[in-house]
Order: sequence, then structure tokens, then C-alpha cells
Amino acid sequence: MAFAEVIGDPIAQSKSPLIHGFWLDALGLDGRYERQHVTSDALKAYIDERRGDPDWRGCNVTMPHKGAVMDLVDDPGDVRTTIGAMNTVVRRPDGQLMGTNTDAAGFYAPLAESDLAGAPVAVVGAGGAARAVLFALARADVGEVIIYNRSPLKAMGLLASFGLKGEVRGLDAALAPAALLVNASSLGMTGQPPLDLDLSPLPDDAIVYDLVYSPLETALLRAARARDLATVDGLDMLIGQAALAFELFFGQSPPQGRDDELRALLTA
Repeated sequence: MAFAEVIGDPIAQSKSPLIHGFWLDALGLDGRYERQHVTSDALKAYIDERRGDPDWRGCNVTMPHKGAVMDLVDDPGDVRTTIGAMNTVVRRPDGQLMGTNTDAAGFYAPLAESDLAGAPVAVVGAGGAARAVLFALARADVGEVIIYNRSPLKAMGLLASFGLKGEVRGLDAALAPAALLVNASSLGMTGQPPLDLDLSPLPDDAIVYDLVYSPLETALLRAARARDLATVDGLDMLIGQAALAFELFFGQSPPQGRDDELRALLTA
């Protein structure tokens, strides 16, 4: 039976098996999608073992492997020098493993109708998820981007690599006015420290986008809704990137018009 997986450390919180399982059942496909706990030390062995399994269609990659996996698979789309992080590995019939990134498109899909050209943006975090976010923002031609991160040097390098104008501030710095605020860090995730931000500098028409989906209702989103700001939760990006990966793994697009059912399942 064809199967795909999501790998990471930790991995118990991942909702990807529910998403892909829902689509597989809806389409009547003979396949499965599972979680696989893979530590950093075991990543190479995992990839080597799966490479030889003809039933394995690939995997989604989550923290902390989005950078390290690039050294273990082929990169035909030059993800390394564009986004700099992989979240999807696909096995071809000849055993070749191809890495790609579906996070950028998944992130931007809920913002496609928003006019962000020239708009100031604030991003929290500078890891693999932030790379996909900044890649998408650069192509949306946004204005100044301020990154809030513990490591200023790492974040400044990201601005330069994506050709974005802006600056880097510490996590304890006051939030600047921005049309879009994105939490691309793990702060606020179950088991992680909270993301404590004063949202008062944001204009009334700002959008607050939290990539965290466990819990779905984060403190950041609650604070944004208390101000009647537009919000985007982590399921939007998760479902968007999963749809692209699903087609790569199983050769069919997810069923149309069933997102409400899927969200109800994921939030039950």
C-alpha cells in the first residue's frame, strides 16, 4: 500500500495525518499517511531506509529538519538558494528523492486577495517557516519588513538573502505598526513559551497571521480578535501546503468544496 509520512521532533502534535487521511478517504484512494518521530541523529538513517521502499511516496518535514534534510535529497528546484528550507520530500519510482517546499504557497494562499504591495510587515522568528514566509512576501512586493528574533545576525541574513528592506529587533522590542503581523516561530505552541506581544501599535485594518496550529486558538489570535483585527490561523497554511504535497504523494488533487468538513474534523 502506498504511504507517506510527516517527520519531526516532536511530532505527536502534527495534524497532517488527519488532513491526508480525510482526503484519502474522500477520494477512495488505497493509501495511508502517518506520523514518524525522527530525531536529528536518526534523520539520515530514516531517509536511507525509506529510499529503498517502493511503497513510500515521500514525507512532509517539520521542525527541526527543514534545513538538514536538504543535504540528504536532490534539489532540482534549487530550494536551497531560494527558500533555504525543505518541507516536502517525494520519492520517484527509480528511488530518487526530490526535495521541495510547499510552505511558501500554502502561507500566501489566504493572503492572495489582500493588497500588500508596499505595505509594512512584521515577522516573528527566523527559522525554516520564516524562510518560506519571507520568500512569499518578497514576491508579493511588500514594503519594509521587521523581523523579531533572538538572534539578530541570523535574521539580518534572511532579509539580505530575500532582497527585502527592513531591520531586525529583539523579541522584547515594541511592535512596530504593520499591515501584516506573522508569527513564524514556535512561540505560543503547546509546550513552548507564549508569544506575548502588545498589538496596540497595529492599525485597525491589520492582519494577524499565526502559523501555530496547536493550539489553534493561540493567545496572539485571541488578542487580535479582541481588537477586531482580521486573523488567519495556522490551519489555513497547514491545509494549503498539505494540498500541494498530497498531489505530489498520491497523484490526485484533494477533493474540492470540503474544507469546512476538514476544519471541523481538525478542531473537534
